[in-house]
Amino acid sequence: MSITELLKSLQDQKSLTPVYLILGQADYLQRRIKAGLKQLVPAEEQTMNFASYDMDTVPLAVALDDAMAAPFFGERRVVCIDNPQFLTGETKKQKVTHDIDSLQKYLESPMPSTILTFFAPYDKLDGRKKVVKQLKKIATTIDLGKFNERDTRQFIQSRLKADGYTLAEAALNELIQRTDADLTLMMSELPKLELFSLPDKEIKLIAVQGLVTQTLTQNVFDLVNKVLAKDTAGAVTLYRELLQAKEEPLKINAILQGQFRLLIQTKVLAKQGYSQGKLASILKVHPYRIKLALQSQRRFQLTDLNRAYLGLFRVEKQMKSTPLDPEMLFSLFMTQFAGQTVRA
Repeated sequence: MSITELLKSLQDQKSLTPVYLILGQADYLQRRIKAGLKQLVPAEEQTMNFASYDMDTVPLAVALDDAMAAPFFGERRVVCIDNPQFLTGETKKQKVTHDIDSLQKYLESPMPSTILTFFAPYDKLDGRKKVVKQLKKIATTIDLGKFNERDTRQFIQSRLKADGYTLAEAALNELIQRTDADLTLMMSELPKLELFSLPDKEIKLIAVQGLVTQTLTQNVFDLVNKVLAKDTAGAVTLYRELLQAKEEPLKINAILQGQFRLLIQTKVLAKQGYSQGKLASILKVHPYRIKLALQSQRRFQLTDLNRAYLGLFRVEKQMKSTPLDPEMLFSLFMTQFAGQTVRA
């Protein structure tokens, strides 16, 4: 089931199932789903018939006891289970012990008056586990990780349309770029964009440019382009602006290295015929970042990408082992990188 279908089902309160499994790390969508589930219970009944349990601190048995209880003077009970790490292959010791056998028994015959929902913010579950196989067989599964850039665009436009607003295509492109297509960030920016765009309710490019701050990752992506263009003055100026914005030098360098590593990986794998979707799956990176990386890597030679990556690795070692000023270290890196001759 898609996220759109689920939200419509929750709103209409039709075609509901007793067990749901929500996969993925999209915070905003998780909150939307949980809010929709809560609205299935009348406000005056929510204290008794709605509950959310964090498996990092609460035993599974407590949540199951609640799920197996009949609704208290109501039609249904909704129970949400957060952070079910026991569904993954993680070996990190948990603070509480969970009764997995009781969960398997519950899944054999779910309480018809209860909607039990698992919110699993993980890349994948451990498919070898019996409980995971059973849960996937019984539950209606929604994978938030499949919410791509096109879905994000449609979701934003739909939300604005419902609010009576229009969003120019150029403004939407700018919003996606400045937020790395992160739906949670985009939704957090909408209220001020809507307020700024009164009374005509048309969100224009100038509003996005003036009100939405670029993420650090996007700023670093711009910095990568200046590095590869061997624009020493521009790169150093942008680096200085990031430092003035109180960004940590090691953090900037780490993200820079990560961007170059991504460009190298996409360039190598794209030559082997991998598609954008396959690359996102293999590299476990948001499809929008893969899209940008594919557009950028075509303009640069692999030798340049490798030299930049190794140069930044040396900068990191110097930052950790010497008292030298980070801006000076970056300036020296740029001077050396821009001065080298590339062999085809």
